[in-house]
Amino acid sequence: MDRSAPAGTPSPVLGESGEDRSAAVVGAGVDRVDGPVKVSGRAIYPTDVVDHLDLAHAVLVQSTVAAGRVTAVDTTAAEAAPGVLAVLTHTNAPRLTRGGEDLPWPPPPSPLQDDRIHHHGQNVAVVVAETFEQATEGARLVRVEYTADDPVVDLDDPRAEHVRDPFGTDGGRGDTATALSTAPVRLEQTYRTAVNTNNPMGPFATVAAWDGDRLTVHDATQGPNSTQTDLARTFGIPPESVRVLAPFIGGGFGAGLRTWPHTILAAVAARHVGRPVKLVLTRKQMFTSIGHRPDTRQAVRIGAEHDGRLTAIDHEAWQTVSLADTNPWENVATVALSNYAAPHLSARDVQVQVNVPAPGSMRAPGEAQGTFALESAMDELARELDIDPVALRLRNYAGTHPVTGQRWSSNGLRECYRVGAEKFGWSRRDPEPRSMRRGSLLVGYGMAGTSFFFAQGPCTARITVSRDGGAVVKSAGMDLGTGTYTVMTQLASELLGLPFHRVRTVLGDSSLPQAPSAGGSGHVGALGSAIHAASRELVRAFLDLVGDDAASPLRGAGLDDVRVADGRIVRQDTGRGESYTDILTRHGREELTAEGTAEPPDKDAPVVPTGPHAAKFAEVHVDADLGVIRVARLLTAVACGRVLNEKTARSQLIGGTVGGIGMALLEDTVTEPRTGRIANPTFGDYLIPVNADIPPLEVHFVGGPDTLNPNGTKGCGEIGISATAAAIANAVHHATGRRVRKLPITIEDLL
Repeated sequence: MDRSAPAGTPSPVLGESGEDRSAAVVGAGVDRVDGPVKVSGRAIYPTDVVDHLDLAHAVLVQSTVAAGRVTAVDTTAAEAAPGVLAVLTHTNAPRLTRGGEDLPWPPPPSPLQDDRIHHHGQNVAVVVAETFEQATEGARLVRVEYTADDPVVDLDDPRAEHVRDPFGTDGGRGDTATALSTAPVRLEQTYRTAVNTNNPMGPFATVAAWDGDRLTVHDATQGPNSTQTDLARTFGIPPESVRVLAPFIGGGFGAGLRTWPHTILAAVAARHVGRPVKLVLTRKQMFTSIGHRPDTRQAVRIGAEHDGRLTAIDHEAWQTVSLADTNPWENVATVALSNYAAPHLSARDVQVQVNVPAPGSMRAPGEAQGTFALESAMDELARELDIDPVALRLRNYAGTHPVTGQRWSSNGLRECYRVGAEKFGWSRRDPEPRSMRRGSLLVGYGMAGTSFFFAQGPCTARITVSRDGGAVVKSAGMDLGTGTYTVMTQLASELLGLPFHRVRTVLGDSSLPQAPSAGGSGHVGALGSAIHAASRELVRAFLDLVGDDAASPLRGAGLDDVRVADGRIVRQDTGRGESYTDILTRHGREELTAEGTAEPPDKDAPVVPTGPHAAKFAEVHVDADLGVIRVARLLTAVACGRVLNEKTARSQLIGGTVGGIGMALLEDTVTEPRTGRIANPTFGDYLIPVNADIPPLEVHFVGGPDTLNPNGTKGCGEIGISATAAAIANAVHHATGRRVRKLPITIEDLL
């Protein structure tokens, strides 16, 4: 497969058109620039911040009931315990305002503001002490009394309130009800998915320190600027008075997209005791404090002709949400509005308010659950019509957006199906369920298709080139662990014509140029576009510097007249040029800096910006006697635009696929219906995939650069999980003849 041109190769990317004609589809798999820092233990995570001599420690006290009120809090013993500096409850905590409710991921309500209990594990007090051990003991001594109500925790509880169209995304086209009633072939089924919890490896932590009215926070956030805005509004101070640092976090999977109550409480505690405060969540608290993927019930109805052409799709999804909060990015049913060409489409989402902790974005929010239902239904329809599942999907490929009619900026889904089927060996599949065996094992082949929405926020980057010939790229955007440091270094190296090792990228600091949160698979598009713009402005600044310089071969040249290579700006016509170092030296400058800002494309344009597409192919082996399921192979064919780094992109897709295996077969956050308590808040009880559960995972990149992004990129962080569960479920049906319409699929479902 072609690789992108190495650093130093002549590149016309700085032309006014913004076109990068030198870029290949898949860039070289460069090792992570942050790898040595991480493996040597030199990377500073929020839990590692100890550089405050007077650092105090905070520990949370959480409710033991799921609904009701706090009637009394006895802090006497805790306050008298050795080392305890303060105990904060709703009776003595400061009054706070809710933070950035207008942000894409608004924070939950501010903590300790009243006596109401909305879920088991809600923060009811925070103890601050000299050491973590003393704070832990102090928290144990706090006595809380409640008036408890019967909790409503189940999606199907008739007492629960329903909120319809909570995201403003319900819609469709045509007359779905009539089309379904007259369709020659109709399928109607209900599918369910369980609650999943993000569970990043690193526990979330916050270190907060005040200097007068200025607040500095080290936090496990995926959006330093977003957290900065939330904290500024919560405490009524200007955003520039808040600095949020997140150069490294130990994973997030979407959990870091909101400013959670523990972050606010760390800042409250630090202001109260007049000292820096560190607050680290326990693993059990991670299950109640940083969100989760909500469970769903989905009704899918499909109408079709006998030849497999779809006439209608109706998709309605119910999901749980906290009584005290919102979850603004979980539109599940809308997958039905973009994946298939059908003249009649409708999608509706409903949130069911219950006494559970606040849900939040978890890798591929909405799409992960919705794709399972829709792609399971398509597999059932293929079986009903006796049509190959790949052929059925190809027959209903949407050449334009099914609802708006807009042309895609790019759509490689058909190629995903073709390449995936070929590489997987789909033609060897006997379509009859229970027809394929390997010894005592039933063998099943299943597949599913998927897409992910386009996301890109406004972003700014700053680049400085120094006299020594090196460059530094700076932005408030952060590296979630996805490889952002590396691919942005690669991109700047290419755009400036500098050796890779001469470029350094600095991220994860809200005081740097503004950037959106790392979520929605839009970070590379946003930050990469900003770096593209900043590179153009920087080369323009160098050309302006020598515009009237008689000694420069670049005199009078414009952006369209030059290319960059080997640390030099070179004229296209003569091949003459000079280095950044020579220009700066001759003009007595130590460095030159430029900023670039990128805005997202217009979504109402004739060409609609589109996210990545993928096809998943799974082989499962099922023990016919015991019902034990093993995923034997899993292949992803993905069209995600230009891939800047083959190694990190492949890693993202493999990681997402592993998460999809967990969603399909293992993960289920169990809430006790009587108490509202999470029954399995440990890695010993909450099942996640381990090495023994993971087969060889193939990834094949297809397609080409996207037309609406100057670097041709799309996201690939979340497309890996979408459709994985559906492909596995469809393979299980093919192996066993049993259609399981809920996740996770367990041994009991097959016995």
